[in-house]
Amino acid sequence: MSDQVSYDTLIPNNVNLSSDRRLLRALEQWRPKFLDWWTHSGPTDFQQAQVYLRTAVGVEKGNWAKFGFVRMPEYRWGILLAPAEQGRTIPFGEHKGEPAWQEVPGEYRNLLRRLIVIQGDTEPASVEQQRFLGHTAPSLYDMRNLFQVNVEEGRHLWAMAYLLHRYFGRDGREEADMLLQRTSGDEDRPRILGAFNEETPDWLSFFLFTSFTDRDGKMQLESLAQSGFDPLSRSCRFMITEEGHHMFVGKSGVERIIDRTCRVMQAHGISDPGDISRLRELGVIDLPLLQRKMNFHFSVTLDLFGSELSTNAATAFNAGIKGRFRESDIDDDHQLLNDTYPVLTLQDGVFSEQQMPAMNAINARLVDDYISDCRGIVESWNRVIRSHGIEFELRLPHRAFNRKQGMYASAHVSPAGVVLSENAWQQQQHEFLAAPADNEYVLSLMTPVDKTGAYAGWISPPKNGVGGQPGGFEYVRIAA
Repeated sequence: MSDQVSYDTLIPNNVNLSSDRRLLRALEQWRPKFLDWWTHSGPTDFQQAQVYLRTAVGVEKGNWAKFGFVRMPEYRWGILLAPAEQGRTIPFGEHKGEPAWQEVPGEYRNLLRRLIVIQGDTEPASVEQQRFLGHTAPSLYDMRNLFQVNVEEGRHLWAMAYLLHRYFGRDGREEADMLLQRTSGDEDRPRILGAFNEETPDWLSFFLFTSFTDRDGKMQLESLAQSGFDPLSRSCRFMITEEGHHMFVGKSGVERIIDRTCRVMQAHGISDPGDISRLRELGVIDLPLLQRKMNFHFSVTLDLFGSELSTNAATAFNAGIKGRFRESDIDDDHQLLNDTYPVLTLQDGVFSEQQMPAMNAINARLVDDYISDCRGIVESWNRVIRSHGIEFELRLPHRAFNRKQGMYASAHVSPAGVVLSENAWQQQQHEFLAAPADNEYVLSLMTPVDKTGAYAGWISPPKNGVGGQPGGFEYVRIAA
């Protein structure tokens, strides 16, 4: 395999596709199916627009991408793996220290395939969730960022489809086809994970999705990047490179919403963030509403981690297939046979920390790492609020709040961590989560702004543009 991206085939790649004619033909037959999916499930009505996108031209750090205008159906989706590490060994589990696998070990074939399918299923799902957002973009800059996220999720789908085609034979090819046949929110063939069947009807939801749910994606990719199956590890390591921009879009988008709201409050002499009627008359997103929407996206994303105590996660770790977040930085023996890990449990309405077998608590640890990462972005949003002298603080809700999966799923817990009765939850949930009227208000703000350099009134312009261009650049040339 080469570290340079080859464009001598229909499918850009650095895996020497041209030397494997059988695999190349299989992927060339899959490509029209992918393009058909993109046409019918990707961004609506913008397929002919010229979009200022980045395209990978290498996989080394530094100048790995170039920017230029391209129509999305003509984007050069490809198969890109991070550079190989000579002499790489399996870093954890019972096979720790053995040479990393270049082929699928037979005893772990089904487990590996399932993990790849689940990861692959999330990539097209988010594109489907976001397909209508181009019609309500608050600026050409934001529209361009949306489409960049979309095409790169499409490339991540290609990465997983390659692994299925290359290493799993006929059933792998069938699974790759199924990645294009399931649809987000579909009653008959929904996406595998619940959060990827939720709607993303507005740009506030999009920015929170890319802040929180794409951050879960980072955690999962980091864990898979530790895999003893080297092709999966290398695929995920490069995907992490692209995922950083997706999280930046979310984090900076929320920062810009907060900045605009605070500036409007100052300009109109509003000191109380709870003066919702005045703020909504002025057409901005009030901070309490942002908190409620944040509560939803954070809690739904926590469900993606599955059960806090998981034999499946333990099996994958022990097999050397899926590690922990930044496994190599953890100071232990990376086998966990006799280790314990503290897990917050809920029994008889009381939270308490219990020491659990560390291998069974792999998911619980990953959730802890995720929450720690999320605290950093929430603090960055709070710095924006403080910089304007506004007395308000955004807070992550309790990990047991609004859960549908895991050990807290049967409980009703407030964002502050108070266990509630069913009746109390029903009475108070709209204090914690956006009410229908809140969502209708947000939707009322979603009017498109497609004039170069202009921005919707509920969001501030960005501090910097993309790819060396200013914020007022014509990032999308919309076809007449």
